Amino acid sequence: SCGNHYLEVQRVAEIFDQAVAKTFGLHVDDVVISIHCGSRGLGHQIGTEFLKDMAMSAAQYQIVLPDRELACAPLNSPLGKKYLGAMRAGINCALANRQIITHLTRQAVATIFPGIHLGLLYDVSHNTCKLEQHTINGQKKALYVHRKGATRAFGPGHPDLPDVFKKTGQPVLIGGSMGTSSYVLCGTKESEQRAFSSACHGAGRAMSRTQASKQWQGRTLVDELAAQGIIIRSPSMRGVAEEAPSAYKDVSAVVDIADRAGLARKVAKLEPVICIKG
Repeated sequence: SCGNHYLEVQRVAEIFDQAVAKTFGLHVDDVVISIHCGSRGLGHQIGTEFLKDMAMSAAQYQIVLPDRELACAPLNSPLGKKYLGAMRAGINCALANRQIITHLTRQAVATIFPGIHLGLLYDVSHNTCKLEQHTINGQKKALYVHRKGATRAFGPGHPDLPDVFKKTGQPVLIGGSMGTSSYVLCGTKESEQRAFSSACHGAGRAMSRTQASKQWQGRTLVDELAAQGIIIRSPSMRGVAEEAPSAYKDVSAVVDIADRAGLARKVAKLEPVICIKG
């Protein structure tokens, strides 16, 4: 896999909302495992190929692109349908990928703690385009909601939520970098109007991967994080350098802003113990 993909063993360091945390099964000093990965290179390849096809077909559909990166096609066109099919295949691949990793994780943990049950809190894909119902000018409409660098955050009472989350809203998982905190939030009703039920899915990069790899040495970062009690395992030291904690924005500040903006509410803070990079 590529990018900031990892399996991380984390400690619940702080609870912000006791009632919601209890529903999510989270308590201070619990140990949890977070998995962040997608469809490996498949999603990237789908995006790259259709970006080219859509940019070349724009004139055919009378679309004027202000920027090549905004390439698009009508949903009911052959190209639009082909893209949606490919993208959904990518999402299915990502879901299967995470299920396999979850299964292997359960097996590994069971060898140390026989008979242990590792329940799943939530699994959601991001960087997707999903057909959802939203209210526009007082009218319910079916919309394709495209989230890039964002994640879905359905609020309490949303019909697509399982019963267990109907009162709390959807769990929203915000991954930090390997040396910083991650957060569990819950979706809000306000987010429906403000951002089509969306929240950030991470801190976001403060510098590019190339910049980061020039500025930091992977081996040095592994040693520095070990001194903080965080174990890093990675097949690539360059990969570690690219994901240096300082290459990202301050995740706590980003989460506080999302909370204050009403996009999602803080439930728990998680601190890394062991991080396995993809």
